[in-house]
Amino acid sequence: MAIDPELLSILVCPKTKGPLELVELDSETRRVLVEKYREKFRDEEPVVTQGLYSKSADLVYPIVSDIPVMLIDEALPGSVGVRSEK
Repeated sequence: MAIDPELLSILVCPKTKGPLELVELDSETRRVLVEKYREKFRDEEPVVTQGLYSKSADLVYPIVSDIPVMLIDEALPGSVGVRSEK
């Protein structure tokens, strides 16, 4: 599953209206988010592998089954759950 590049190019952080960067989430964060959103996906397992990171807000908005969850209250702290690519 992948987010549409065209959609990614027009999305902005709802808090700062700044740019977003696609990031990979670590396995523990993925597991927690799958459990959190499982109830909303009654007939299928939610898929969570990536998020959208706002550097200016230091928040990560999860992407659940190809749907960006662009709610400030649902965002994760930027320091939590992002896999280092270094």
